[in-house]
Amino acid sequence: MMVHQASETAGALPAAGWRSAVADVSSDQRAFKNVPWGKPMMWIFLLSDTFIFGSFLISYMAVRMSTTVGWPNPSEVFSLVMFGKNVPLLLIAIMTFVLITSSGTMALAVNFGYRRDRKTTAILLLVTAALGATFVGMQAFEWSKLISEGVRPWGNPWGAAQFGSSFFMITGFHGTHVSIGVIFLVIVAVKVMRGDLEKQRPGFLTGRRGNYEIVEILGLYWHFVDLVWVFIFAFFYLW
Repeated sequence: MMVHQASETAGALPAAGWRSAVADVSSDQRAFKNVPWGKPMMWIFLLSDTFIFGSFLISYMAVRMSTTVGWPNPSEVFSLVMFGKNVPLLLIAIMTFVLITSSGTMALAVNFGYRRDRKTTAILLLVTAALGATFVGMQAFEWSKLISEGVRPWGNPWGAAQFGSSFFMITGFHGTHVSIGVIFLVIVAVKVMRGDLEKQRPGFLTGRRGNYEIVEILGLYWHFVDLVWVFIFAFFYLW
């Protein structure tokens, strides 16, 4: 009798172990079922992007400090003629002001989004997109101006050849981020205006039903783009 009970107990242990493992996995699924994945996914993306921009800026500093040829003076290269006088970094200052202002309108959009104010949120998103598009437009003007003056990825008329490749690589990569952000700002603004965030099923571009979390996620991306520009402005234009 005791032998029979022992054999039953020994046979039940593996089954109980499997049931315990299944229960653990199921409990994890239930615990994380309602966790919004959009925000941590965006943070992971921004972390990887930080490494890329950091590598670009570190490479720029290494090239600039190691070159034996004179580096162009940014105050002269990035100047505009106003009333017959060269004003250094005028366009860059305006671009910086526009992008920093867009960060403020983006923060307001997030605030009104969580208040469920569809109209104000959509307007602020569109204003942010307009400011971002203005920044990209001014950057395109800056590119065309320098190209017309002879700047190329392999050289420039003012000194070190690495200046051109550094300029186009760093500002071009950042400008691409801004352009992508503008596109998504318009998409989310349209969704907010139509009320899609309040009636659709959960999705990456909608968030949970009745939740404006996608606006906050987009805000994280936009603030990151603005912060990166502050470093580019400091290292590339002021140094």
